[in-house]
Amino acid sequence: MPPLPPRELLAVVEAALLGPSPPSPAQRVELLHAVRDAAPAFRSLLSYPGPRASDRTQVEAKEVRLPDMPPVTLDDTDVQTALKLSDELNLNEIECVRLLVDANREWVLYGREPLEIYRLAAGLWYMERRDLITSLYILLRSVALDQGLDADLMYEIQNQIEALFSDDLRQRIITLLKELSREEPTGVGRPSSEPYVLDFRGALVERRAIVSRERLSLSHCLALSALIKLMSPREVKDVFSMLKDCAAEVNENTSVELQITYGVLFSLVVTFVSDALSSSHERAFLSSSDSSFRRDFHELVMRSDNNVTIEGFVGVVRLAWTVHLMLTQDRSSARDTLTSSSRDVEDLWACLEIICRQNTFQFLRERIMQTAAYKNDDEDIVYMYTGYMHKLMMCFLSHPTSRDKIKEMKEKAMNSLSPYGAPRDHREDPSRSGDQVGQPCNLPFISLLELVREIYQKEPELVHGNEELWTFVISAGEDHTSTQTLVAFLGLLSTLASSEVGAAKVYELLQGKVFRSVAWSTLFDCLSIYDLKFKKSLQSSASMLPDFPEGDAEALAAYLGVLQKVVEHGNTTERRKWFPDIEPLFKLLSYENVSPYLKGALRNSITAFIKVSPLLKDAIWSYLEQYDLPVVTPPLGQHSATQVYDMRFDLNEIEARRESYPSTISFLNLVNALIAEERNISDKGHRFMGIFKFIYEDVFGPFPQRAYADPVEKWELAVACLEHFRMVLSMYEIKDDDIYAAVNTSGPSTIPHSSIDRQLPVLELLKDFMSAKVAFRNMMNIILVGVDTLINERTTQTYGILLEKAVHISFEIFILVMERDLVLADVFRPLYQPLDVVLAQNHRQIIALLEFVRYDYLPQIQQCSIKIMGILSSRIVGLVQLLLKADVAKSVIEDYAACLEYRFDDFQVIENTKDDVGVLILQLLIDNICRPAPNITHLLLRFDVNGSIERTVLKPKSHYSCLKTILDNLEKVTKPDINALLHEFGFQHIGTIGVSPLPKRNNNQSLRISMLHEVLDLLEVVQFRCPDTSIKYPQLLSNLRLESKVIEEILRNSATSEFGGVYYYSERGDRLIDLDAFHEKLLQMSQSLNPQLNESEKNELKESFHHMLKWAWRYNKNLEEQAAQLHMLTGWSQIVEVAVSRRMLLDASLSATSSPDCSVRMAYILTNVALTCMAKLRDERFICPSGADSDAVTCLDIISAKQLSNAACNSLLFKLTMAILRSESSETLRRRQYALLLSYFQYCRSILDSDVPPSVLRFLLLEEQEGDDDELGLQKVLKEQNELARTNFSIIRKEAQTIIDLIAKDAIHGSEAGKAISFYEASLSSESSQRFCTIDAQLSLVLRISHHYGKHGAQILLSMGALHNLSSCNLMGSQKKVNTRLNSNVVKERAVEIDKRRSLTAPILRIVTSFTSLVDSADFLEVKNKVVREVVDFAKQHQSVFSSILRENISGANISILERLNMVISILGKVLYDDDSKSGQQQPTLQLVSDLLNSITLAMERVAEEKYMLLNKIRDLNELSRKEVDEIIKVCMKQDCISPNDNIRKRRYIAMIELCCMSGNRDQLITLLLQIAECAVTILLVHFQDESCSKNLSSFSDDLLPILERLEHFKEDKVGRSLKLFHRSVTTLKEMTIRSMSFVVV
Repeated sequence: MPPLPPRELLAVVEAALLGPSPPSPAQRVELLHAVRDAAPAFRSLLSYPGPRASDRTQVEAKEVRLPDMPPVTLDDTDVQTALKLSDELNLNEIECVRLLVDANREWVLYGREPLEIYRLAAGLWYMERRDLITSLYILLRSVALDQGLDADLMYEIQNQIEALFSDDLRQRIITLLKELSREEPTGVGRPSSEPYVLDFRGALVERRAIVSRERLSLSHCLALSALIKLMSPREVKDVFSMLKDCAAEVNENTSVELQITYGVLFSLVVTFVSDALSSSHERAFLSSSDSSFRRDFHELVMRSDNNVTIEGFVGVVRLAWTVHLMLTQDRSSARDTLTSSSRDVEDLWACLEIICRQNTFQFLRERIMQTAAYKNDDEDIVYMYTGYMHKLMMCFLSHPTSRDKIKEMKEKAMNSLSPYGAPRDHREDPSRSGDQVGQPCNLPFISLLELVREIYQKEPELVHGNEELWTFVISAGEDHTSTQTLVAFLGLLSTLASSEVGAAKVYELLQGKVFRSVAWSTLFDCLSIYDLKFKKSLQSSASMLPDFPEGDAEALAAYLGVLQKVVEHGNTTERRKWFPDIEPLFKLLSYENVSPYLKGALRNSITAFIKVSPLLKDAIWSYLEQYDLPVVTPPLGQHSATQVYDMRFDLNEIEARRESYPSTISFLNLVNALIAEERNISDKGHRFMGIFKFIYEDVFGPFPQRAYADPVEKWELAVACLEHFRMVLSMYEIKDDDIYAAVNTSGPSTIPHSSIDRQLPVLELLKDFMSAKVAFRNMMNIILVGVDTLINERTTQTYGILLEKAVHISFEIFILVMERDLVLADVFRPLYQPLDVVLAQNHRQIIALLEFVRYDYLPQIQQCSIKIMGILSSRIVGLVQLLLKADVAKSVIEDYAACLEYRFDDFQVIENTKDDVGVLILQLLIDNICRPAPNITHLLLRFDVNGSIERTVLKPKSHYSCLKTILDNLEKVTKPDINALLHEFGFQHIGTIGVSPLPKRNNNQSLRISMLHEVLDLLEVVQFRCPDTSIKYPQLLSNLRLESKVIEEILRNSATSEFGGVYYYSERGDRLIDLDAFHEKLLQMSQSLNPQLNESEKNELKESFHHMLKWAWRYNKNLEEQAAQLHMLTGWSQIVEVAVSRRMLLDASLSATSSPDCSVRMAYILTNVALTCMAKLRDERFICPSGADSDAVTCLDIISAKQLSNAACNSLLFKLTMAILRSESSETLRRRQYALLLSYFQYCRSILDSDVPPSVLRFLLLEEQEGDDDELGLQKVLKEQNELARTNFSIIRKEAQTIIDLIAKDAIHGSEAGKAISFYEASLSSESSQRFCTIDAQLSLVLRISHHYGKHGAQILLSMGALHNLSSCNLMGSQKKVNTRLNSNVVKERAVEIDKRRSLTAPILRIVTSFTSLVDSADFLEVKNKVVREVVDFAKQHQSVFSSILRENISGANISILERLNMVISILGKVLYDDDSKSGQQQPTLQLVSDLLNSITLAMERVAEEKYMLLNKIRDLNELSRKEVDEIIKVCMKQDCISPNDNIRKRRYIAMIELCCMSGNRDQLITLLLQIAECAVTILLVHFQDESCSKNLSSFSDDLLPILERLEHFKEDKVGRSLKLFHRSVTTLKEMTIRSMSFVVV
């Protein structure tokens, strides 16, 4: 079985392995088959056939044959593009043509520039590569990582994956990682190559970036492969060599290159650690299996490099190699000799020495694990990396050899570091890194502690049950004599406390029982001691507070970090008991000499206690008012204690000079956490106005202008301010009284201090935005950073995540403001304006807000951008023009389409639809479609917003837009369990823009997407609402004993009430009973009958009339509901056709109709729906195939009309047959079904009009498409049509007798309408018709034998007496005219019989013609004479038939007459001059032949001229007016095919069909006339060549010569046939005629 294309393979893999639920059995089987079939593609991963000279020659010849496709004709642009693709991508030329074909299928290439075509094709190729690599990656990840998938399935996949690695798949990956980095066609391309391609959305993407992403995925595959099957020694060497190459090219600002290097590095780490930890005893370890490899690789690892980066990455490999040697040495020491064991120990210590000397731990932490590239890598990959770092370090920390080394490193650190370091640089923060200034900060022991901390900071759950880790912690925490080592150790403890288990463990460790000096008591005692010391200093009136020792400050900050984590993550019940007195944490906050980072640590630890209990939260408020700096506004009537300085001074004087703001950041986080826990919001935040004013004026206002030593702090400060503003807007509601009270107050920046009592934070913030003040400007500047910059910062900088968070909160604040600004604007105008007015003052602001829909790193930002688009689209009328003017419309269209497509492809189940970007986009489209044009929906769907919206031709295949995404996904209907709501909105949107809206479902049931696959759900909706009436008017009339016929006549009169009838037409066009007019008619009837009736009869009549009126009301209601159902189903069919096609609805309707559970009434409705669908299918031929809204019609439209496949047609016919034969039926239903059957046959016949010959079509196609060979296409269409006709006949024949019986019953006992359509159906069902069909079939069989077996077959048939039997049957009968004086029925019957006999004449003459071929080919004279005699006898017996045919007037003859004439002349020409055939019968003379040739010449001239004129008229058809086109239709007598409402395109189409048919008739007449002329010329040639006859032809030659000269002037372009042979015969005959005339002269 051929492998699936890469896109389909990826879809199968994702559906089975990434779905929200376990794969179904079918998905499992499909996955296993797909993986097995894709094995060759995986083995030769990204290996494609290269260029070949022969293939290049074929492409240059401009015709290429692709597998399973007809020949592809190329133009010059195609050839150039294909060769350019081949040269620049190192691809085979035929493969490049295949890419162009696929690109044209995906994106219509017509009208595009060559460069754009190249980029699209190259982009498609790279998409195929990406899909293949992604499929492999998902498979490897599912096997290597435990993702909760079925174990049996994973076992089967693993076996297949391991087989691939046994076939050198990993070596192929290694080779690709090297090749793709080179500037070659197989890599990133030569410098002269085109550097860009177009991706799936039509956006320019750098080829180098695409290749880098491929290398990244391959590096991930390489790392995962090490988990499945360990590397061989050769592979280890190759990967190590490649690692050094990658490290040499690493640039810290290119995160992808770093991530590739990490993938290569960790593939080695995983290999060494997995091999060392392997419990398998069936194989030797990597280092011991090959002694030469161990020795060689050890030498490679120990070799140093001058490049610091390379040496750093090699150091990590060296560490993994050391761990590998340690573990494998322990297990194999019993087998090794003492010498080798001592050598191994020496090697180990040598490795350890260089690891410590170069401080590999620091490189691993700072240059790998702390980088943005590492953090932003694939989540599963980072988890794997961190997990193996955990295993690596646990092996290292637990082994006796390395423990000794760690102990040595610790002692060295204690001895080299003093207890108290030099004063810190004011910019440094020990809580971040623990580094020291002025002393060695890169000591291996400290770096080791920090590395372990980094590992478990990423994956806290790895702490659980990790006894080796806690053993190391206990040994590392003993006897610290240096602040630096203590700080590093406490930093490790704070990380280990980041889980509930770890928090409990750390709390117990610091209880004072494990460590002598490291304990909680140390922390709280130090805080109290320094508070007491500072108080005494203040009391002694000292001018300055004593210095706070830097080492103590660092140690306290580290202790507070541990306290914070323990409280945050501790058990909610247990932690209440742990720290009963937290007041010491507040006492140092008010002292100026306390370092800002220590204050920050104090407030951070305090923040952790807020959620411990409500009482503790209140206590924190109280302690803050008592101890912290005076910005917290106390309640009325209370005063805070006097402070030495305030928060503004701390921010602007101390922290600003240090360019570090840990104190302010911690303060903002603390008050935000406290305010968020407040439940009393009745004052709307008034009591926090002081805090708001401080944040607004002093922190956030100047924040962009401040200097920052660490950019991380800049964005931490911004995020804290933004969190406060968001909380203010979301927590507090404002009322009209609050708004009117604030009318006369100005913005926060100019608020007089005396007016603060009248201010509310939420109002002040809203006024800032509505007047474009400082908060608005700063947030807008954050957003104006732009998508591209944010992506770059997010992927390359450690502060990128904080910047992303700032952008996200800013967006949310904008949305919160827009929810309230309109209410305030009504009161505050003109000083304050709605936010959309403020934004419109600078278009860059609007564009910046809208472009973030492209930011896919955080879906919440996309959601906010879409919501803002929705708000602005409803407020700004000219939003579309604004985007067009800014030249960003195209990018916005593509970004929205890409966002929507990504959501369709996502496998994540989104519970809250408000957070679903797909739903938001579709809702945006639906909401805007009814707004004035051009609106956002028009823009996003690629309407022509610069021109007429109504005349826009939507081309989703040519332009990437939301429309293309919606249609593609509604067609595929993938992941219905995830995307059900998206599909529903998609259908609703399609229904809104072009067709009927979605009908409402009963019982509030949402539309289920399964309707696409189970269209019968539609029918359930209809059946649930099926109308019903209990009494029909024929029953009522039968109950009336008086004048029922009068009432029936009233109802059968179809006139409306305006013209004396009782009907009227509704707005929808349904004919209903006008109850007033009907009542009036009944009253008139009652008045005329009353004198003749007694009292009881009058009452009975009155009651009957009352029932009639009631029945009429029910009739109207019933008809309206039926019509509504029909219109609803028609609307549904129009909606579903976008993704499903009318065929599915038609198929579902017929299936339901044939069901025994379907009622007759329901079947009738569904049959009406089927008729509508069939009519729609037939009308689709009048739709331009290209989708253009054009009035012009081309010949191509005749054969390229949409049509169902033969299989679909056969299925419909079978189901329709079953529906007709259903047991419960009615005449009315069958009439509709008969009509549907006729409509079906007309549809099948109208696929290609059989009266339009291929020669005419071919001629016109060549006129329209120069150089295209459509012969194969025409042959295919004709073949399919013939096959469809045969299959239809086969289906009908199986049930023929039953259907005929049913039709006969309706024809005899049915109503007039039923009889008419039944007779129409049964026109060929009589016995004579059956006999005629049988004879026709027998003649066809005889002809087939004669044709298939040639001379031998004709001899056999002749010997069997076939010709004698044909004569005796008298099948051709006589050609006598019917006597019109006979009874009309007799005349009709005889006329029908004569027509049937005439239809048999042609096949009989064909058989006789086949026998005459034996005259020339017979080897013996006796045989020849026998054939001639039998043929002559046959001609004699049918002399009247032959004479009648020869006497036909050929000037107005049709095709059948000319065919019969041609065969008669051919037969007589063969046997006319045989000696044995001479008899007393009158023979045709040469003069008769000459006269016949003259008539034929005249006819050919006339017919050729008519054909030429018709073809010219077809060419000019699109230039004709509607009136002229209607005249053509009238001449062709096809007025019944059109209605007044039909457009000019349909009229031109019908006219073209008829003109083509007429031209085809002329073409076939020319063919037959030419054949007859050739026979006549041949007869004359025979006589002129006979010397005995030629002497007597001189007088005859005078009349013949002018005829021959006219025949010579026939031109091939008018005749449409090759005339070389014919002209040669005519010229020869002419020369003989002249020679004969010359004899007379002589």
